[in-house]
Amino acid sequence: MLKRGVLGLISLAVISVCLYHLVPNFESTSLSSDESLATIAQDSVEVIKPPEPKKLYGVVVDSMVVIEDKIKRNQNISEILSNYNIPSESIYKLAKASKEVFDVRKLAANKKYTLICTPDSLKTARAMIYEHNPVEYVVFNLLDSITVEKGLKEVEVVEKSISGTIEASLSLTMDQLGLSYLTNDFADIFAWQIDFFRLQRGDRFKLVYEDELIDGHPIRSGKIKAIYFEHFGNGYYAYHFDQGSDIDYFDEKGNSLRKALLKYPLEFTRISSRYSGRRYHPVQKRYKAHRGTDFAAPRGTPIRSVGDGIVLEARYSKYNGNYVKIRHNATYTTQYLHMSKIASGLKPGQRVKQEQTIGYVGSTGLATGNHLCYRFWKNGVQIDALKVDLPPSEPVAEENKEAFANEILLWNERLDQISFPVESAPILARSN
Repeated sequence: MLKRGVLGLISLAVISVCLYHLVPNFESTSLSSDESLATIAQDSVEVIKPPEPKKLYGVVVDSMVVIEDKIKRNQNISEILSNYNIPSESIYKLAKASKEVFDVRKLAANKKYTLICTPDSLKTARAMIYEHNPVEYVVFNLLDSITVEKGLKEVEVVEKSISGTIEASLSLTMDQLGLSYLTNDFADIFAWQIDFFRLQRGDRFKLVYEDELIDGHPIRSGKIKAIYFEHFGNGYYAYHFDQGSDIDYFDEKGNSLRKALLKYPLEFTRISSRYSGRRYHPVQKRYKAHRGTDFAAPRGTPIRSVGDGIVLEARYSKYNGNYVKIRHNATYTTQYLHMSKIASGLKPGQRVKQEQTIGYVGSTGLATGNHLCYRFWKNGVQIDALKVDLPPSEPVAEENKEAFANEILLWNERLDQISFPVESAPILARSN
């Protein structure tokens, strides 16, 4: 019996020692365990954040009905909103509130609008969004507090590159490449170096440009950044460079490609008749001098002033039809004939800017079809507008030459990475 008691005491002592070593401080261990449990509990709890509300044009549309449509001819905002249970009094308040933001009388046909409506059978409009252009929109809030505000869509700028070979014309090639919206900019850059109306088949180019996208779709042309154009075996470069005051294009030596006047008075089109000392007149049926350049274009095509200047004449005459004459400086004067109409408000003495719309292509006066007759004077003498020798704009400034040199190294590297199309396929290389 005594022996069993001793053995029991020894066993108890051994268990106590083991517990002591395993848990040297019972109180401390208890606290640590509690903290560990709390940590485990926190880790095991998944924090569920409420979903972000779905928005359209900055307006919450969760559980709402979204209706999209386009403004119809002669349709006004009152007609639209009254169909969605907005009373006349509220429409009047809305029109009044929008005066300083957007004139509701200027809703244009075929422009998109969106209505955010209640999800019941009445579909009462709670907001209307009108897309003034691809980037800007106007939100008409129709809640208890009627407000009107402008918004801007997010524009993504993406650099792209492409190459092409001329098969018939620059316009056709750019159209095949899906870049017709860049044709005019392209032609303007090299207008005084290359006669784009006398290109030869096999001329080719490489182009680096930017596209401005909204929801993945191009909405307007971005900047052309660099071009290499090969014409009659000669290479021409153009680089986009900002000297701090104005963005311009320069050749590889830093000389400006821009002149004081644009070469073409409307977006790139085709020449139907050139300057000539003897041309058969299609209306008068006789040979006579043609002291202008005729550009064929659809009726209503905007005509732009080739440079800054002052309007000398803006009127109608029997032979010239509707026409505008502009003095650019003491040396150069230009004239634009046969317009369908002169730009609204344009009158003698008015100052115009380069690229400002001064009228629209037509066939008024002594003309058989829609075209623009463009005339050019130098020191009071009429000359061929396409052959005039104009002084270039300022070259890259001395203090900017190093930055320009570094920049064109990057553009040349980018251009070198672009492959020319193979001869049998005018469209080959495109990269994003």
